[in-house]
Amino acid sequence: MAKIFCVANQKGGVGKTTTSVNLAAGLAKLDQRVLLVDLDPQGNATMGAGINKAELESSIYQVLLGESDVLGARVRSEAGRFDVLPANRELAGAEVEMVSLENRERRLKDALAAVDADYDFILVDCPPSLSLLTLNGLCAAHGVIIPMQCEYYALEGLSDLVNTIKKVHANLNTDLKIIGLLRVMFDPRMTLSQQVSNQLEQHFGDKVFKTIIPRNVRLAEAPSYGIPGVTFDPSSKGAQAYIAFGAEMVQRIKTM
Repeated sequence: MAKIFCVANQKGGVGKTTTSVNLAAGLAKLDQRVLLVDLDPQGNATMGAGINKAELESSIYQVLLGESDVLGARVRSEAGRFDVLPANRELAGAEVEMVSLENRERRLKDALAAVDADYDFILVDCPPSLSLLTLNGLCAAHGVIIPMQCEYYALEGLSDLVNTIKKVHANLNTDLKIIGLLRVMFDPRMTLSQQVSNQLEQHFGDKVFKTIIPRNVRLAEAPSYGIPGVTFDPSSKGAQAYIAFGAEMVQRIKTM
């Protein structure tokens, strides 16, 4: 049975897509069977996995509307050695069209049930907003991975996200829990980064992942080549960190 995790944060530009793509590739390197679900209309995770979003015959848009299933829409990322349920701009219209549908918050959960046995991990890259798409991700998931930068504004947004997760847990998905907070784009030379990191550890304890993802130019370059950073330059500090994070996730699943 697959473990389904949302990579979510209401704040934009915090590394959700970078984390989703590289965690998928890192887990694949550890011989895990992975499906990456791109739930963002920008389709950045799709492109980052090496798939041309302009040439898709079907995508998650058709899956959510019941016009296709996951088996018919998934695509193989040869660069990352994992499967992708891709997205493109069509997905932006799905929210309006889903409003009148039955079980609109659980469309993704119902669709993923058909491929549950095919994977060890299903990772959902959520958009940077509290939308019906994000709600579908949270309703489908067993847990949430929250990537965040160690800066003041990130702490402000974190409390809002935690409250949202509590509400979804109480009303729509009792399985949902915070799996952990991942510190990304970390610069140890900045005193503020160290201070915020320490605050997170004091407040959230073992909910903070031990792995820290450093600020790394090779991770930033990789999407322009359509290759996950873990594959693009396996020896870089960023790639090594995501592989270590993948190993930490596998260990954490065993204790869940």
